[in-house]
Amino acid sequence: MKFLDQAKIFIRSGNGGPGSVSFRREANVPYGGPDGGDGGRGGDIIARCVDGLNTLIDFRYHQHFKAESGRPGAGRDKSGLSGKSIILKLPVGTQILSDDQSMILADLTTVGQEIILAKGGEGGHGNAFFKSSTNQAPKKSQPGIMGIEMWIWLRLKLIADAGLVGLPNAGKSTFLSVVSAAKPKIADYPFTTLHPNLGVVAIDEKEFVMADIPGLIEGAHDGAGIGHRFLGHVERCLVLLHLIDATHADPVESWRTIRSELSAYNDDLSKKPEIIALSKCDAAPKDYVTDLISELRKAGGTEIYRLSSVTGSGLNKILRAIYDVIKRESVKQKNEGKVYKTWHP
Repeated sequence: MKFLDQAKIFIRSGNGGPGSVSFRREANVPYGGPDGGDGGRGGDIIARCVDGLNTLIDFRYHQHFKAESGRPGAGRDKSGLSGKSIILKLPVGTQILSDDQSMILADLTTVGQEIILAKGGEGGHGNAFFKSSTNQAPKKSQPGIMGIEMWIWLRLKLIADAGLVGLPNAGKSTFLSVVSAAKPKIADYPFTTLHPNLGVVAIDEKEFVMADIPGLIEGAHDGAGIGHRFLGHVERCLVLLHLIDATHADPVESWRTIRSELSAYNDDLSKKPEIIALSKCDAAPKDYVTDLISELRKAGGTEIYRLSSVTGSGLNKILRAIYDVIKRESVKQKNEGKVYKTWHP
């Protein structure tokens, strides 16, 4: 299944059905009173958060959603049937924005969460509604109220416990493929990963969800490269695992580049707990890696580990460290009333 994290769609709720003008006519009641029924209510456009989806690909080719209008009222005080509503099934983490993307209409973070995006129009009253002591044979009815139509944007922000960030070719996809069952594309050139990948990581009979975000480059927050579009996917992560290629020409500067991009995109991202891991340590001298860790600490890095996805060295140690942070941050966010939840204790 292809990954799609944003889509623009048109929605229109149903119009209310018109009321009926009718008079009771029976053999023994030649001058019966008004009995026109009310029109039916138009269908709603409803957004529902469901489990089992992680892409908006269903909205690439189906972009117009129009609910049914209510049926007209009829004689003998018969009200028209209400129009059928349309339910948009969206993955957890979907934000719904206005056409100009200036306003968030809904933020779906929990399975089963629903919101009415466009309410159907009310049905019009039939002439029976207007009967009074001074007007016992009204000949008027109401048309139904028009539905609501608008363009909206759907934007998916993956909900993962840990986010994997770093420059292109830092070894993120390889790491995820080793610690989970995810099978991202892996190759020895930049921008191998063109869309985020999710993997369930298991350690000590515990599980958490990790997202591999396409490589960032300098200027990503302004649109450079391909990573800027995916920075939003790490906004809800509880911890960031920052992979730095130990064989890079300047690993310390690469760390600073990513930290700068995270801060420029959203200051809250730079404040998230961060674990630094030097990847490809099997291809670098041990003394060099030790000196590199010292330089990173001087630059401001705190929790720093060394690993090799090829040999498996250091993997369990890092996963336990990630899990400990997730556990701590999950409790903290729960106390603040804003936990999203994929974490499994």
